[in-house]
Amino acid sequence: MIVEVNLLDGSPLQLEISSKATGEDLIEAITKSINLLEKDYFGVTHYDKKDQTRIWVQNDRKLNKQMKEPLKCWFQVRFYPPDPAQLSEDITRYQLCLQIQQDVKSGKLPCSFVTHALLGAYLVQSELGDYDPVDHGLSTDYIRDFDFAPNQSEDLLERIMEVHKTLKGQSPAEAELHYLDNAKKLAMYGVSLHPARDSEGVDIMLGVCSSGILVYRDRLRINRFAWPKIIKISYKRNGFYIKIRPGEFEHFESTVGFKLENHKAAKRLWKICVEHHSFFRLLSPDTKEKPKFPRFGSRFRYSGRTQHQAKKNISMADRTNPAFDRSGSHGRGNNTTNLSSQSMQGISRGGSPRGNTSPTVNDLENPANKRHTLAHPLPNEVHKELEEAQNKRNLKNNDAGNIPRNFDMSQSYPQDSVTGPSQNMHNDNKVPKPAFTEQKPVVPQPRARTPPQPRARTPPQPRART
Repeated sequence: MIVEVNLLDGSPLQLEISSKATGEDLIEAITKSINLLEKDYFGVTHYDKKDQTRIWVQNDRKLNKQMKEPLKCWFQVRFYPPDPAQLSEDITRYQLCLQIQQDVKSGKLPCSFVTHALLGAYLVQSELGDYDPVDHGLSTDYIRDFDFAPNQSEDLLERIMEVHKTLKGQSPAEAELHYLDNAKKLAMYGVSLHPARDSEGVDIMLGVCSSGILVYRDRLRINRFAWPKIIKISYKRNGFYIKIRPGEFEHFESTVGFKLENHKAAKRLWKICVEHHSFFRLLSPDTKEKPKFPRFGSRFRYSGRTQHQAKKNISMADRTNPAFDRSGSHGRGNNTTNLSSQSMQGISRGGSPRGNTSPTVNDLENPANKRHTLAHPLPNEVHKELEEAQNKRNLKNNDAGNIPRNFDMSQSYPQDSVTGPSQNMHNDNKVPKPAFTEQKPVVPQPRARTPPQPRARTPPQPRART
């Protein structure tokens, strides 16, 4: 039978597979056609006409029992890695970039204006390379065909163009790595949302991600259940229940319940939770054992490889980082611009081959670099403007505090290597005294206590008798 697959870059792919093929066979055929080795992070969805939504194809079941004619599906990222820098190959990061760009365009991954501009500039750098005024012109027409945001404006295109000019020297692989490093810090990165209601009937959203289960109300996260705190997850009819471990000052387990639209929605959410917990938390998936006696409930278990097994498998694979073409797919379906990939292996070992203008993978893993900022040094012109602005601010503060204008701020702290104590004493009129000097703390001495004097006691006088 023939299956039509929509890839992440928007191109269609037709595959002829056996009628007895399973979901795992379909994923194997897709990843083999695009030369993707780290396939455990990806999956296939198909449209369910009854529920009018896309659902995941199970790897251990036959396709003819899950999908109906015509066989049409979508290749997507199923498990978003918490740290994309740990992915081994550039082609895997490229596919993840395509998925995140779809999430941003559809509004599934909301971003601020600054983040939209930063992510868009990295996409342009990956697609078009360095900014060239001769080839690209002086206006934003060269990026007008890109889809950066759900409702992009002219101001956003101008800001993307400004940031793109500062990314000169970055290869496509470096730009994509920086793109993922900023995208992973977004609040909704890798979160699968499901509409539900709480015990009071208030509409909420339940999110499933690599760290646990999240609860949102009015687009704000109001609760979080991490995987280590969860004992059991279950469903019954349209109810979804989470059993939580007792806290530090609690003695009993607690159960939190939610109501979903119907029984299928509750079961679908339960399956996604089982898959995410097994993939990110277990060393190996649970084995399916045939029960000796009939039992009630679902026998569903995650059948693929876990993240631990996927990393171990890719480390044992004997192949170099493959080269591939970027077909201008970040929002431009009709563009045929092709840019070859540059391996990140040399970057992570010995620095950037184009002049060390971008951070390495080790720099991105530093917990101190947890901001939505440019991951490269700013130009000298920008540094001069910042210094001038800082000098004006200092002069303004000096005038407010009646400090002389010719006062050197570098002399506000004592410098023993430049000026000695004797010179400071003779130059009091020229150089002001240090703002902070080392002084020994004055310890208050206890007051001398004098012993109390005993009160003089007079003997009682004898009473006169009459």
